[in-house]
Amino acid sequence: MNADGARKQAVLATHNPHKVTEFERIIRTTRPDFELLGYDGPEPVEDGVTFAQNALIKARAACRHTGLPSFADDSGVSVDVLGGSPGIFSAYWAGHKKDPVANLNLLLDQISDIADPHRTAQFVSVIALVLPDGAEHTVEGVWNGRIAEAARGEGGFGYDPVFVPDGQVPWAERTVGEWTDAEKAEASHRARAFRALEPLLETL
Repeated sequence: MNADGARKQAVLATHNPHKVTEFERIIRTTRPDFELLGYDGPEPVEDGVTFAQNALIKARAACRHTGLPSFADDSGVSVDVLGGSPGIFSAYWAGHKKDPVANLNLLLDQISDIADPHRTAQFVSVIALVLPDGAEHTVEGVWNGRIAEAARGEGGFGYDPVFVPDGQVPWAERTVGEWTDAEKAEASHRARAFRALEPLLETL
């Protein structure tokens, strides 16, 4: 809370309803004093060449449009055997239109002949926070794992059904598509990035 008892507020610069829902879950578990505001302004061209650059582009646009503290996430999956791809192109991996199913299937096809020990990958999230006074910050969250041989689970979105996080018991390993929403809100790359962001929220 602020000194006057008001909740801290910031705009989440995205039109992606899945991201909004996921961030709301993360915030509820860690910062009940914090209010996430939706964004219905223009979407900028994301022409950066890193997650951080694209996150800043989105957060700057939202801050300019609303005049409020704004943060944005840019994220994706990086597969080691593909040299870190899809990376920043994760949402458009199968073409210029966002098609999550086509993206996922293309990735599986590209590494179909790669043995399990070499299918290592990371979910990466960079969150940018831009303040009305011009201050800018970025933080990163990384979730290590590997790509499954086939999609499993109906939960999550994007590449969740093929990402198997590290640290699970081998006989009970699940893709993120098989995790509960609460489990994902605790452990995901976005949750890790948000925890790194939390100290900066005190400046709002």
